Amino acid sequence: FADKYLRERDVPLLIYQGRLNLLDRALQQEGILDYCADNGIGFISFSPLAQGLLTDKYLHSIPEGSRMSRETSLPSKRLTPELREYLIGLNAIAATRGESLAEMSLAWGLAQRGVTSVLVGASSVAQLKCNLRCINSKPFDQEL
Repeated sequence: FADKYLRERDVPLLIYQGRLNLLDRALQQEGILDYCADNGIGFISFSPLAQGLLTDKYLHSIPEGSRMSRETSLPSKRLTPELREYLIGLNAIAATRGESLAEMSLAWGLAQRGVTSVLVGASSVAQLKCNLRCINSKPFDQEL
């Protein structure tokens, strides 16, 4: 881990940036979040909405003009029937919380031990306003 290398040179590691979202929890399972929390290192999550998968955009179809329809950084083969069903289930949980899937997904990320921030890329002011509502989300009373 880079932290040891930096500490040996009296350089504090202030923040670690890694991918964490409801679809990709590898860093959580590997103990990176705990390590950061235990050692005073901030953790910022990039791709907290999994390139738009954790929004309502792909629940029913692949919208024309979306990154998935263009087959660029998000190939359509990623959206398997099983993943779509999982997303629909998450969306239903979000609805019971009075939130959008995006709001709940961002709130989940922020609620994880060790996470100090999430990095969102909004394509409009309206989208940014929607994303910011996550800071008023209810606490989680069930494991997602």
